[in-house]
Amino acid sequence: MPGWRNVPVKIMQIPKVFLLSGLIALSGCARHYIITMSNGSQIVTTSKPKLQGNYYVYKDTQGKDSRIATGMIREVAPMSMSKSSSKQDLSPAPPVRP
Repeated sequence: MPGWRNVPVKIMQIPKVFLLSGLIALSGCARHYIITMSNGSQIVTTSKPKLQGNYYVYKDTQGKDSRIATGMIREVAPMSMSKSSSKQDLSPAPPVRP
């Protein structure tokens, strides 16, 4: 009696491979970046800033194309790897000794 049990294992794994590769491809697209300016202010972007001439071009959180001069930027990093993350901002100040 032919049935799904007679199907080779390799054929059954093909949908799993497509699903896994799709998830990996989509996970790279959802990364936010933080641009830290030389004055300390930060800009959150929804796309990786690209260097074009003397400007970084990126999409802001509203989806608008924006650009900023390279001389005004201290750091461009993924939100998960930014040096000035919110974890560091919430740490208590060290005690002051008289």
